[in-house]
Amino acid sequence: MQQLPFPIEGFAIFVILAVILAIVLVFMGIKSVPQGMEYTVERFGKYTKTLTPGLNLIVPIVDRVGSKINMRETVMDVESQEVITRDNAQVTADGVVFFQVISAAKAAYEVNNLERAIMNLTKTNLRTVMGGMDLDAVLSERDAINTKLLTVVDQATNPWGVKVTRIEIKDISPPRDLVDAMARQMKAEREKRATILEAEGDKQSAILQADGQKQAAILEAEGRKEAAFRDAEAREREAQAEARATAIVSKAIAGGNVQAINYFVALKYTDALKHLASSPNQKVLMMPVEAASIIGSVAGIADLAKEALNFKGGDGALDLGDDDDDSPTTPRSGPWSG
Repeated sequence: MQQLPFPIEGFAIFVILAVILAIVLVFMGIKSVPQGMEYTVERFGKYTKTLTPGLNLIVPIVDRVGSKINMRETVMDVESQEVITRDNAQVTADGVVFFQVISAAKAAYEVNNLERAIMNLTKTNLRTVMGGMDLDAVLSERDAINTKLLTVVDQATNPWGVKVTRIEIKDISPPRDLVDAMARQMKAEREKRATILEAEGDKQSAILQADGQKQAAILEAEGRKEAAFRDAEAREREAQAEARATAIVSKAIAGGNVQAINYFVALKYTDALKHLASSPNQKVLMMPVEAASIIGSVAGIADLAKEALNFKGGDGALDLGDDDDDSPTTPRSGPWSG
């Protein structure tokens, strides 16, 4: 047997093997945990501690990593399932759950298959919550469903070291025949509202028109009242003027002046001709008197007016005749002469 040029003693081999074993044990005892993860450590199968992100040391051979838990918020889809509401309507609903592990030890050892447990818990409570509501409430109150589910599921998963942050219902699908019935119901409801609004509009329009007619009638009545009052006042003043003129003429007649009588006759004569000429159905006017008589009447009225202006110089009576001559004044030519 050929001998080695450098014989190795048995102790040296032992040292080399010991160093190699030490290096291996060191590498086995060093554990690097990434950010967002936590590792549980078991010693002879029993949980001892939790490794946080970074560099950690464990006892080689004696300790080992049990579970690697994701501590970040996790999104999990809830499978679609059929739900029967309180009014026996069948709908299909699905959703999504957001949860985060708070305690790695509880999540690892308090429940087996954490995600499956959360999934089944959410599905069962979804059926419970929606089954206690009517179809209309299920379709219109999603926020209430989400809140109830979040409260129940979060309370149930608290012993597992899990915090459920949000539960959202993604879709609620009623059967096709139910959708058609709801569409007809919605159409009928909208038509009902349109009819009611149209009736309200007609009612309001009628009320406004009636109010306008009422105001117009009131204003018209007030106008007629004011006009009648003005007409009555005008007639009263006219009557007062006529009475005053009659009194003056009567006083003149009492004083022996016949021109006053001629004044009244001429006035009535010209008024009769005016009304006769202004008649709407009168086309041809047959004058029963001479034109000279009408002119004489007008001239007589003019003379009477001139004499009335000289009223201030007398004794207070209307001077319609000659003061020096005791004989009655000879009437002028006119319709009263003859």
